[in-house]
Amino acid sequence: MDEFNRYFDHTILKPDATKEQVDKICDEALKEHFASVCVNGYRTKQVKERLEGSEVKTCTVVGFPLGAVPAEVKVFETRKAIEDGADEVDMVINIGALKDCDYDYVQEDIVQVKKACGDRVLKVIIETCLLNEDEKVKACEIALKAGADYVKTSTGFSTGGANVDDVRLMKDIVGDMAKVKASGGIHDYAQAMDMINAGADRLGTSATMNIIN
Repeated sequence: MDEFNRYFDHTILKPDATKEQVDKICDEALKEHFASVCVNGYRTKQVKERLEGSEVKTCTVVGFPLGAVPAEVKVFETRKAIEDGADEVDMVINIGALKDCDYDYVQEDIVQVKKACGDRVLKVIIETCLLNEDEKVKACEIALKAGADYVKTSTGFSTGGANVDDVRLMKDIVGDMAKVKASGGIHDYAQAMDMINAGADRLGTSATMNIIN
């Protein structure tokens, strides 16, 4: 079961999450040996302290959930997250710039965050529900060029979440050069297994306990 549990970024990103709720998520992650706990930047230090000494990573979101802040802001967020103890960073691409076909900006946005991450894991959220198939392909290609460790389907805060077709497409594009994280709308064991079988290396969900039970 531990091997299955290591697929999960146990996630609490709702804006009204309390200290007690975040501590509970951390304690569940410690007990069940999940890969990480994924939180908003404000909670990074709390999570790092709660997980201290364990194998569970602290994951922080950047440019979340819209991706529409300037690259410099994402870099600042990333540096602050790392200062507070983040082991992994999940950033949102500039979706509008991708729609404008301003691929140089999209790539440089990711490059700058990756530089700020150093040797820490960077997952790049492309928000598949807002993209057509060509844009999904392009976003994955750009993320690869920029040095992303993962491409990720969704924030879970837009018009849709992960689906099997998108995960399979993203895996086809990145191959062995990066990993794929499926996130958004994964609520049960069957959905989780469908994502894994389609090529997902990591799953982001707030329903982790329901899935493993």
